[in-house]
Amino acid sequence: MTYFLGLDLGTSAVKCILVDDTGHVTASHSVEYPLYQPHPGWAEQHPEDWWMATVEGIRALIQKAGIQGNEIAGIGFSGQMHGSVFLDEAQQVIRPALLWCDQRTGEQCEYIENTVGREELGRLTGNKALTGFTAPKIIWLRDQEPEHYERVRHVLLPKDYVRLRLTGEFGMDMADASGTLLLDVAGRKWSETVVDRLGIPMAWLPPLFESGDVAGKLLPEAAALTGLAAGTPIVAGGGDQACGAVGVGVVRHGIASVALGTSGVVFVHDDTYQADEACRLHSFCHGVPGKWHRMGVMLAAGGSFQWWRNHFAHEELEQAKREGKDVYEILTAEAEAAPLGSEGLIFLPYLSGERTPHPDPKARGGFIGLNLRHGKAHLTRAILEGITFGLYDSMQLIKESGIEVTELRVNGGGARSPFWRQMIADIFGIPVVTVNSTDGPAYGAAIMAASGVLQEDITTLCEKWIQVVDRMEPIAENHNRYNSYYQIYRKLYGTLKETFHELSDLVQK
Repeated sequence: MTYFLGLDLGTSAVKCILVDDTGHVTASHSVEYPLYQPHPGWAEQHPEDWWMATVEGIRALIQKAGIQGNEIAGIGFSGQMHGSVFLDEAQQVIRPALLWCDQRTGEQCEYIENTVGREELGRLTGNKALTGFTAPKIIWLRDQEPEHYERVRHVLLPKDYVRLRLTGEFGMDMADASGTLLLDVAGRKWSETVVDRLGIPMAWLPPLFESGDVAGKLLPEAAALTGLAAGTPIVAGGGDQACGAVGVGVVRHGIASVALGTSGVVFVHDDTYQADEACRLHSFCHGVPGKWHRMGVMLAAGGSFQWWRNHFAHEELEQAKREGKDVYEILTAEAEAAPLGSEGLIFLPYLSGERTPHPDPKARGGFIGLNLRHGKAHLTRAILEGITFGLYDSMQLIKESGIEVTELRVNGGGARSPFWRQMIADIFGIPVVTVNSTDGPAYGAAIMAASGVLQEDITTLCEKWIQVVDRMEPIAENHNRYNSYYQIYRKLYGTLKETFHELSDLVQK
């Protein structure tokens, strides 16, 4: 039996899965690492933590699977997008990496749009300058830490740093590079125009690959650490959203996915490059060679639910521990006991600022409509409804762009809940399906590894390995009732924007 290793370098942990040559997942293992927030709105990690966790995860996976390292034919990488890894001439990390959810670069975003030109930036990169992207982080380093900026010789994204440690080779895939704000997305190459106008040395940027291209082979010293065989091919892989979409088979027109992780993403396949003129949606290269995708990103989807669990679900956490249950299963059961619409309670999920459709790092969360009848079940349900309304904002933009979506494939931790899946179907008014692959980006990375080693098309492999296992149709009555609440929800940001900014500025002072 031949195996493929899929690695997903997430925000909280690296997930390692082993997939055989029929597409079956035979083993998985995850290793966590810390997130640092030295100031409000900042988010950093140490690249060394990623490396140590990856080595530990691979060794544990091989042991758990009971195989030899030389039975693994190829490795694929998925990873959190946008994070900036700054390396010096000796390939040493200069400072902790600034992550996708870091919001410190508002001034640098304004500088980029003024320097490149907002329209030209959107035409070339498919996006506006947002605080999460990589280019503003490079400019921030130049502005705020010039002593570190002077030492920079290479800029990588998180997974590409770990692959460098494994192979000794620099590289980046098209999908992840799309999130740097430095890629000519239509031309699938670095944008000389953007790079030159921002004064970023082109030599800092790595060679580009399609996701299934072999980008290096495992070094002997890395093989000794991990238990893998030296020379094992490692493909370029992709950003977590492209890999997650591949992992659930979103590789053809008409199919979209909703990823319910820390962030929430609505992702739709596109055969051609179509930039949204207002850049409300992201237009990126897909992990499928020669294809693109559009997506809307919500910064605190599962993150909002996790916040609620961590701070307000102490009883449920104790119950889960006693009964050996998943605490989220207990919480969603409580939410299901509350009526649709949570008796007029609406939750705004902007706990980390927001990206789509409101690119605003100063946006804030809140409960609107509280009264004395509301208990914990109402608040829990309102959180799930608010998250789903926020995701529906992105689907509305996709529809407006002219793409018809006939099926939603839901993945991520939230996809385990039938209650939440039915809520998504009802709010979106689109059938929601789940598939036999539940490992999301890690599974997509394994497909990419198989594509590179077997020289088989990614789309063909998806159709061989991925099957629909559950389908939920929207309930028309619920869709109509939810739409009334959604119309109120979508007005609240505009009503409260000035207040959000005043509060944010007050905290900063």
